Amino acid sequence: MKTSLRIVLGLLALLALASAVLLAWAWAPDIAPADVEKRWAQAPSTFIEVQGLRVHLRDEGPPGDPTPIVLIHGTSASLHTWDGWTEELRKNRRVIRFDLPGFGLTGPNAADDYSMAVYVRLVLALLDQLGVQRFTMGGNSLGGEVAWATAHAAPQRVERLILVDAAGYAFESTSVPLAFRVAALPGLRAVMGHLLPPGMVENSVRNVYGDPSQVTPELVQRYSDLARRAGNRHALTVRMAQRNTGREQDIRDLKLPTLILWGARDRLIPPVNGERFAQDIAGSQLVVFEGLGHVPQEEDPAATVAVVQQFLRQP
Repeated sequence: MKTSLRIVLGLLALLALASAVLLAWAWAPDIAPADVEKRWAQAPSTFIEVQGLRVHLRDEGPPGDPTPIVLIHGTSASLHTWDGWTEELRKNRRVIRFDLPGFGLTGPNAADDYSMAVYVRLVLALLDQLGVQRFTMGGNSLGGEVAWATAHAAPQRVERLILVDAAGYAFESTSVPLAFRVAALPGLRAVMGHLLPPGMVENSVRNVYGDPSQVTPELVQRYSDLARRAGNRHALTVRMAQRNTGREQDIRDLKLPTLILWGARDRLIPPVNGERFAQDIAGSQLVVFEGLGHVPQEEDPAATVAVVQQFLRQP
């Protein structure tokens, strides 16, 4: 009996030691907002107070544009994902992009509410504050869902819609980024706000790229720094539990010029979902990019924005 007890205690001690080693290996404390902003909020970044949140914003191009282009990023991304598009579009159009609550440099909201209704209200309140009444809206992934949900909620304000590998329908991924899989585990929610195993960010970014070799160290550093911005990892775990489904009828209700872009190598939200958007939104256009993945605007901004510019020139 004493021998069995010693074995059990020994195993418990080994388990505790292994857990301590694992935590030490994966431990990555939050980075204070001010420290992250020093690198990733350089000009033309500004911050604007909207509904009690300090929202990270970039507003570029001719201020007199009557219908600015509003761009919304996806889960765990930031306004930086639109850098390539903005460089071209701002030559002739006003481009507004910002970090959604829970991500980037905007950080979490106090209510821990990342529902679609909350996102839509924030988008409209921000644009009200900027004096923008009518606009073209584009979004990638989660941002695509925010974009079409905004168009559904305020159809009189959205002139055109650009959906890039957008969320909205149920889907079966062939591969899910490691960071998303870990964030979705309820048992780890209490500690996820302090963990970031080495290599997890790089693995996750490479996972959503059609050609993983295009993922640079600077890109990984940006995603890593913004993930560690105080509160963002906790916000991700909450957001993963609040994902929206079952609103397909809202998509079928949309009646506006819509461009749908998709990466043929998207393993997170498969290209068949792009076909569903094209079927459900009357008169929409679908363009699929061979070789690109879930974030085609970031992977090949030149090729993708060229299609956007053609769409914007259509009557």
